[in-house]
Amino acid sequence: MSVAEPRRIVLFRHAKADWPDVADHERPLAERGRKDAAVAGRRLADSGIPFDLALCSTATRTRETWKLAVQELPHRPKTVYEERLYEASPGELIAVLNETPDDVRSGVLIGHNPGVHGLADILGGRSEGDAKERMSHREFPTAAFAVLSFTGSWKSLEPGAATLVDFWGPSE
Repeated sequence: MSVAEPRRIVLFRHAKADWPDVADHERPLAERGRKDAAVAGRRLADSGIPFDLALCSTATRTRETWKLAVQELPHRPKTVYEERLYEASPGELIAVLNETPDDVRSGVLIGHNPGVHGLADILGGRSEGDAKERMSHREFPTAAFAVLSFTGSWKSLEPGAATLVDFWGPSE
């Protein structure tokens, strides 16, 4: 793949988690979260983006979100469970994305707020339609995702380098 071809990255916040008496990293999805994760997966399938790679936080709620969402996709991408995505800042998330091999055209990152929302804001130097307004107004709820497009290598992904092309949340 040429680095001149557009790439897509979907930033996907985990679905609604429950609050049992366990460590934060081990919190499972709530019933609503399980439903929303499947709906988000169907919406990702409807987007037509053929994911080559999924980068998923190791937290229980992100793994459960991805397990339910990926069942809705026509093609299961390679999935890498990455400890560095848990509680990561936008800068730390960019550093992980910069390691993505250049043969990956489209990827999805399943993570946590505030990092995922911050990363979408930082990367999206431009926006199509009302995507930025919808994302800002909704404050990136659980099970929401932002779709960004950029040209160049993954190593060149930096603040302002992408265009926010879509934003979706489970109540839309």
